[in-house]
Formats: sequence, C-alpha cells, structure tokens
Amino acid sequence: MPKLSPDTGPQRTLTVSNLVNAVGSGLFLTAGVLYFTEAARLPVATVGLGLGIAGLLSLAVGIAAGHLADRHGARGVSVATLVVQALATAAFVLADGFWPFVLAVSAATGAKAAGLAARAPLVRHYGGDRPQEFRARLRAVTNVGISVGALLAGLAVQAGTVGAYRLLVVGNACAFAASAAVLLLLPPVAPAPVARGPRWIALRDRPYLTLTALDGVMAVQFKVLTVAIPLWLVQSTTAPHWLVSGTMLTNTALVVGLQVRASRGIDSPRSGGLAYRRAGAAFLGSCALVPLAAGAPAGVAVAVLVAAVVVHTVGELWHAAGGFEVSYALAPPHATGQYLGVFGLGAGLAEAVGPALLIALCVGWGRPGWYLVGALFALTGLLTPLAVRRAEAARAPEPAPASEAARVPASAVRRTLTRTGR
Repeated sequence: MPKLSPDTGPQRTLTVSNLVNAVGSGLFLTAGVLYFTEAARLPVATVGLGLGIAGLLSLAVGIAAGHLADRHGARGVSVATLVVQALATAAFVLADGFWPFVLAVSAATGAKAAGLAARAPLVRHYGGDRPQEFRARLRAVTNVGISVGALLAGLAVQAGTVGAYRLLVVGNACAFAASAAVLLLLPPVAPAPVARGPRWIALRDRPYLTLTALDGVMAVQFKVLTVAIPLWLVQSTTAPHWLVSGTMLTNTALVVGLQVRASRGIDSPRSGGLAYRRAGAAFLGSCALVPLAAGAPAGVAVAVLVAAVVVHTVGELWHAAGGFEVSYALAPPHATGQYLGVFGLGAGLAEAVGPALLIALCVGWGRPGWYLVGALFALTGLLTPLAVRRAEAARAPEPAPASEAARVPASAVRRTLTRTGR
C-alpha cells in the first residue's frame, strides 16, 4: 500500500472531506440509475435522456466556478458547490416526472463539475511542492470511498424497496453536506491577485485547449470498464456475470495501491506527455485482449477479461498521472481554477458521448470496433507529447498583477528601455 496519509493539517482536512464526498458518490454511481427506474418509476429512455442533458449543461459550469474560486477564494466556492450538490441530491426524492428529474439531476451534475474546478486551487495551495502527487493521493482515497459507497448501495439494491432506495438518496445528500462541513475547517485561501490582460485567458490558450481535447478522447477509457466490458461480458462471452463486479474490484484495488507510485516519476509536462503515450499503448493492448474472450470456455474467458482489466488499469494509472501533471504544470498559478475548469471539459464530453460511442463500436460492431477504439487511444497517446511541447513553447511569462504593475515607476521603465536600446 502507498503512503496515503497526508503530511499537513490542511491536507488531512482536504482528504477527509474528499473521502466523505467519495462515499456519497459511490452510492450514486452504483445505484443512482436504479433509483430513478425502480423507485421513481421513470422510463429507462427518460433517465438516459435526462442524464445526457445534465451532462451537456454542466460542461460550462466548471470554467465559471473555477474563475470564481480564483477571484473570490476557493474554500467558500467549494463549500457552496457541495451544499448545492446536497440539496439537489435530496431533491431526487421529488423527481416524479421528466422535468423535475432533469432539473434536479442537472443541478447535481453541474455542482459536481463546479466543485472539481473550485477544488483545484485548494489542491495547488495546500499540496506542497508537488500538488500533482497530493492529487494522486486524493484519487487513491477517492477510490476507497467509492468502494465503501458501492458496498452500502448494494444493501439497498438487495432490499429492492422504495424505502431502501430513498434511504440511499438521503445518505448521498448527507455525505455531501458532511463533506462541506469538514471543508469549513480548512484555513481559507486568499483570492489570487488579478493579473493584467484578458479575463478568460484559459479559453484563449489554444495549446492548452488542444491538450484538453486530447484528454477528452483519452477519458473515454473510463467508460470502457463501466459500459463496454460489462455489456461485452454479458452478451458475448460465457464468463459468469459476477465477474462484472470482480473487474471493478480489481480496478479499484490496483488504483488504490498503485496510483501514488505511478505518479512519482511524472514530474514535468514532458514526462506527463510521455505517460499519455504509454497509457495509449496499454489501452490498445487491453482492447485487443477483450474480444478474445468471445467464444472461449468460461475459465479462459475469465482469465482473458481479468488480464485485459489489469492492462487497462495500468493505462488508467498513467493517464491519470499524466493528466494531473500537464493540467497543473501548464496552468498559471493565478488562474488555476479557470484552467482546471477548462481541462475538465474534455472529461465532461467523454462522459456525455463515451457510452454511446463504445456501445456502437465495441458492442454493436464487435471485434473490429474494439480494435478501432484501441487504435484511437494509441493515436491520442502519440499526439499528446507533441501537444505538450507546443504548449510549453507557447507558454508566456507570468503577467504581473495589476497592483504590482501600477507600482513600477515610469522612470524605471524608461531607464530599462534605454539600456536595451528600445
């Protein structure tokens, strides 16, 4: 096991808040869709459409929340997003029709996206010399919390009653409220100084936007384990259905045990770009293995699928570590929240279109579709180091805050221009 215990008091506070939040997320990830279809009695197509609308609406929220965190203090904005998430989740019990469902789930999804962006300045401020490594620890802790939430959600699913599902929703809302309460114990972070120049600088940074797009393509890999492999396992192999849970547990255990270690050697944007390349190769290998389980005896199918999940998880570790590095290292400190909000657009798009894309290619087309998806991941991994080099080359010196620039005497500027011959 890696060292997951935080080094400082603020890091411990952030970690506990993140863990409590992750338990609530684990409840919803495991049984949220079942609550809407089994307890709220909403049609499956309605639930799918509503979740898609919510995902698209939440894309721009992260940028605005990140900017607010930079300008007005990250702790207050982060607490606000958790409170909204708690209230919106509690409103699920009132979602007895399409529009109430869309409003509630859109508010919850938007608050989640906003919270991820607003938390970025806190991670950078309290993460020490290597906030990326602290972010890796948080990801390992998140997987622990999600596992606990999944186990608790399994009890509700096993009971199968409306009361049990509603208790799950209430527990989810309470987890978000408790996470906000813990975060209030964190010392506040002063707003970043206002820099001269355009306000929405992240949206003007084309190399960073290119990296965001590439990360969005690579982020489709998260849906391979939760959408493509379970459907392939059930519909195209003779492997026992309990292996769906087994693959998720295997992935979670590896992430908890290895995410921090996988991040240690990735300490520069260049190494982050190379991590994407290795991740793409691992995803290609995993996607080449999965189709081999079709038509094989049950024991062989189990072995092949477990091996594919292990290889895929190795790629996931490199992808996450590379993403932590390039997203933080290439974001200016005075606009961390805004930049990380922009970087989250890629993952948001993957969340919205990934399931449909994988179902069409991997499940609908079969073996050739798996190979095509693997090749897409590998190509993305090859392009990312080039995009990182371009982003580094285009990175301008940090602009001085307006208040500091105003204090520079005009005579000093004239003397500097005279000495340089300008």
